[in-house]
Amino acid sequence: MTKTEWVDLLKKSVEEFNQYMDDHNYEKANLSGADLSEAYLRGANLRGANLRGADLSEADLSEAYLSEAYLRGADLRGADLREADLGRAILCDANLQGAKISYRGKVVKIHFEEIKE
Repeated sequence: MTKTEWVDLLKKSVEEFNQYMDDHNYEKANLSGADLSEAYLRGANLRGANLRGADLSEADLSEAYLSEAYLRGADLRGADLREADLGRAILCDANLQGAKISYRGKVVKIHFEEIKE
């Protein structure tokens, strides 16, 4: 499936996207660089997805499955990540400014500091 087809299916319906993922046993959608800003992705199955450099600003990713997702350099400014599964997700260089993050009713505190070589 091409990146454009992945994006179109995901924007059309999270339920259809998840069903497609289940039916075809996919775990790694290629959505690198995709514009998913302000998208309604609540509960989306994005386990292991390549979201490198994707624009997910202001997206509703609440209750989404993002475990092992590759989010390096992704724009998650203002995204709703409440109750999202971020286990083993790669968030290096991702912009999480203003993102809403909590898990099991607890606010998740993330400490970022500049990495110096």
